Amino acid sequence: MNQPIRNSRPAIAHDVDRQLSAYDYPLPPGAIAQNPVEPRDHSRLFWVKSDQEVEHRIFRDLVDLLDAGDLLVLNDTRVIPARLHGAKPSGAKVEVLLLEQRGIRQWLALVKPGKRLKPGATIVFTPAIATEHTNRAPLTATVIDSDPETGGRLLEFEHPADESFFSLLDDYGEIPFPPYVTESAAQPDQYQTIYAERNGSAAAPTAGLHFTDELFAQLDAKGIERAIVTLHVGVGTFRPVEVEDITTHAMHGEWIEVTAATVDKISATKARGGRVIAVGTTTVRSLESAAVSGTLVPYTGKTELFIYPGYQWQAVDGLITNFHLPKSSLMMLVSAAIGRERLLALYHEAIAQNYRFFSFGDAMFIDPVALRSQDLS
Repeated sequence: MNQPIRNSRPAIAHDVDRQLSAYDYPLPPGAIAQNPVEPRDHSRLFWVKSDQEVEHRIFRDLVDLLDAGDLLVLNDTRVIPARLHGAKPSGAKVEVLLLEQRGIRQWLALVKPGKRLKPGATIVFTPAIATEHTNRAPLTATVIDSDPETGGRLLEFEHPADESFFSLLDDYGEIPFPPYVTESAAQPDQYQTIYAERNGSAAAPTAGLHFTDELFAQLDAKGIERAIVTLHVGVGTFRPVEVEDITTHAMHGEWIEVTAATVDKISATKARGGRVIAVGTTTVRSLESAAVSGTLVPYTGKTELFIYPGYQWQAVDGLITNFHLPKSSLMMLVSAAIGRERLLALYHEAIAQNYRFFSFGDAMFIDPVALRSQDLS
């Protein structure tokens, strides 16, 4: 296990870029997507072609925008049924959002109401939906510690030794849609990429939600390759930035893995003149964390890397991403790719063009030409 990758504190590009308020923008409530588009690859795609040009396309057009020999890098994390509903022995209701596994039976979690759940408190959970296992014994957890960094609690679960915790979650938990998705008819599998493999996320890597098997087949036929990283999305990704000077914001660590096979694919892609396209900000953070020394190497462990304007890109050439919440660390990462003022201008255009925002919304493809022009400015 490597040492955690911590933020290298890049030199900020301009003083205004360090101000949290500079990443705000007005968004009409109706622009927040409540349901995904079907088929997935029929969502819209805002193509940032260069530092001057844009085009409005459909996501399935991606096959025409990439070149043979390019490499897509995707995050294969799987969203777990991380939201659990239970009660204290007194009958008082408790809601739990699992964030991060800390041991075989231990999880860091956000708990509501948290103030009344001191170490030693017990929570009893019942199945979330009626299944063949509805009559099984309740799942229980004990609060063993608090976590000052997140305001969460460390829970230790009790469950039968012959059942995995993840299989129990299928009965006791539910997929946690984001809080701004309030009127959705989406099914849980629609908040999961089609290539999700490794259990561990409390939220989806949403840029990957647009891909379909048909689109992958077309990309394969053109000679566009794929590689995988893993970042289990937790509080580090969705925690709001709360300090006006963003350079003082501390990212909560999230578990990543960049394998030797992925490093070899990226090296081979760059050697032949191909481009490395990260699918989502979580993929960016994984790859850039593994390249923090200036050379991309295999890495397994936690990353606390915070990317904002002034950051010098090491591994990624282009980026596919969704439209992000105002003042979020994700907006700051994308601003590091194309500049904060340009990103805000593009967001204003996207709103005018009726793009759909956030997790179930449309996508943006930042072409390597656009990213390189920012990097060299």
